[in-house]
Amino acid sequence: MLQSVFCRLSRIPRVRRYSAAAAIPAPSTQPDIHFNKIFINNEWHDAVSKKTFPTINPTTGEIICQVAEGDKADVEKAVKAAKDAFKLGSPWRLTDASARGLLLNRLADLIERDKAYLASLETLDNGKPYHIAYAVDLDLVIKCIRYYAGWADKYHGKTIPIDGDYFCYTRHEPVGVCGQIIPWNFPLAMQSWKLGPALATGNVVVMKLAEQTPLTALYVANLIKEAGFPPGVVNIIPGYGPSAGAAIAAHMDVDKVAFTGSTEVGHLIQQAAGKSNLKKVTLELGGKSPNIILSDADVSFAVEEAHTALFFNQGQCCCAGTRTYVQEAIYDQFVEQSVERAKRRTVGDPFDAKNEQGPQVDEEQFNKILGYISTGKKEGAKLLCGGEVAADRGYFIQPTVFGDVKDEMRIAREEIFGPVMQILKFKTLEEVIERANDTKYGLAAAVFTNDINKAHYISHGLRVGTVWINCYDIFGAQAPFGGYKASGNGRELGEDGLAAYTEVKTVTTKVLQKNS
Repeated sequence: MLQSVFCRLSRIPRVRRYSAAAAIPAPSTQPDIHFNKIFINNEWHDAVSKKTFPTINPTTGEIICQVAEGDKADVEKAVKAAKDAFKLGSPWRLTDASARGLLLNRLADLIERDKAYLASLETLDNGKPYHIAYAVDLDLVIKCIRYYAGWADKYHGKTIPIDGDYFCYTRHEPVGVCGQIIPWNFPLAMQSWKLGPALATGNVVVMKLAEQTPLTALYVANLIKEAGFPPGVVNIIPGYGPSAGAAIAAHMDVDKVAFTGSTEVGHLIQQAAGKSNLKKVTLELGGKSPNIILSDADVSFAVEEAHTALFFNQGQCCCAGTRTYVQEAIYDQFVEQSVERAKRRTVGDPFDAKNEQGPQVDEEQFNKILGYISTGKKEGAKLLCGGEVAADRGYFIQPTVFGDVKDEMRIAREEIFGPVMQILKFKTLEEVIERANDTKYGLAAAVFTNDINKAHYISHGLRVGTVWINCYDIFGAQAPFGGYKASGNGRELGEDGLAAYTEVKTVTTKVLQKNS
């Protein structure tokens, strides 16, 4: 996920380019921890309960620091602060739309100023390779915030020529208090995807961070204050889903909730919204994305792309190409080259630029992935490489490839969220479209072929929100992203990402006489 920066670089294997990229500064392998409390009203607070929880370095399994554990009481404080900041006549409500854009641009500038520190902190807390955090994640964070800064004074209503002596117009008004719950796999990127459209359209925010990776988003909270956003506009709470997250989803004064994470939790959030105040809901959930390789594709190119589609970010991507469908004429060749590529994949210290893969995010995810590998073997899939722990400490797993995978196997139907590739064989286009759609998910897909007619035939037949043709994981702030079916509802990014953060109000006035 999140690799648009790759396109600017030469067409050599993508992850390996970074080790030679002179523009990437050296990391700080032990970055100082500046912020570990709750951010409300532009101030730092202990949790009301005084509780804390540890955030863990997944490379070593050791505690980085203790973090304030927000819960329902802290959500109440944050929502009150947000409501006060959204009152009619408040400094935020009186801020010109263009000035909101300036504040967002200032925030992007501050993130760019501290880019190396943030990338180092993300690697420490999340485990992703530093050169990826710097050149991919942070690059897209900055672009996303600047993109929405540009929208701040350009997303507006219109005048409508209704019949009669009336003047009619619409306003795009902010929804109000927006609850935002972000995941651990791309903490900074997901924070920017949520904050950008919300703030551009004049909303206020109560954000819950993933307990696994709270540190970078808390640092950004301080940059929000430094940029000049008024108190209460953005409030950020580290904490657990069943306490802090559930309190946001069920809160009667939260007007909208946006969540990125598992489909199971997405169900709970939608139910909580329905049982409370029918708040607006956008969900970006799980996936089991098909990556379809036709026999006329460039096999070596498709192997490299499919490798990255699956293994990027340690396989911890909602849109990872986890079901690799290969047409039978090239299946054996593709499998052989994919195994060779997986065996060459370097796994280790994420601060070392020679490594393509770091640890999984935490022990729970580590054990879950190993469990799926065991299940795959028991169900009869052929383990072609990997499948074992890759280090004597930390949460490292070998790049793993399964062949002879069948659609009914659990590893082909459930989201593993790890470095486990499943390769399946197909014969016809109609067959692969039907099999690709035979899933509860519908987030993303890809097609590799030299026949543009086949590419569009397949892409139009797939029930997914994003299709990549002869590429994978290409993201831009300008292009909307979201899923069909159990992969969620609504869209993030692009102009479409603004709609969920506004209400359209129609205003009609009686006039003496309307002239054309």
